[in-house]
Amino acid sequence: MRILLVEDEPRAAQVLAKGLREQSYAVDVARDGDDALYQASITDYDAIVLDVMLPGIDGFTVCRELRAQGSHVPVLMLTARDAVDARITGLDSGADDYLVKPFDFGELLARLRAVIRRGQAPQRPSDVTLGDLRIDLRARHVTRGRDRLALTTREFALLEFLVLHEGEVVGRGEIAEHVWDTAFESMSNVIDVMIQRLRRKIDPPTGPSFIVTRRGEGYMLVRPDGGGGG
Repeated sequence: MRILLVEDEPRAAQVLAKGLREQSYAVDVARDGDDALYQASITDYDAIVLDVMLPGIDGFTVCRELRAQGSHVPVLMLTARDAVDARITGLDSGADDYLVKPFDFGELLARLRAVIRRGQAPQRPSDVTLGDLRIDLRARHVTRGRDRLALTTREFALLEFLVLHEGEVVGRGEIAEHVWDTAFESMSNVIDVMIQRLRRKIDPPTGPSFIVTRRGEGYMLVRPDGGGGG
């Protein structure tokens, strides 16, 4: 999942971005409204965490402009304003949810998951079972039987993206756009290497891989009885 965090206060942006990355999100940071609109125009984000008080155009204007451009990306607004009219303005501007500062980071994560779920059709599953493998998207861990598998945050983010597109071939470009942030070199072989690492961790001891390679196209997650190979 790739998130655009729009926050002009450097320390707050650093702390929030670090926390989100630790939860397997890829995070790009915009420091003002103009930069937010530009980044949203060139990247397909899964959600935007948008501070209201920004230099130049404010978060309300950013959200209204996004909706006017036809963007349906889920928006979670952040603000220090606690007035009811400010919350109403945010929602009327097209925001999906509203969180008043100061807030608990756990609540931000829960609200972010909720707006992402609501923005997807069909609604994303909370957990997926592949043979004896269970992928819990809410708790963000993977188990085989009673054993929890040790996945890195980026490995989990890659697996989550494949799970949400189960049965679909996703290209390296799509994976790079949703699992990595702007620092990623899309021409590198990092995706191929991570796919191999993920296979070693999640695939059954015998039988075909859960992750099928479509040469020249990309990768696809399949059920144990879904056929294919890679």
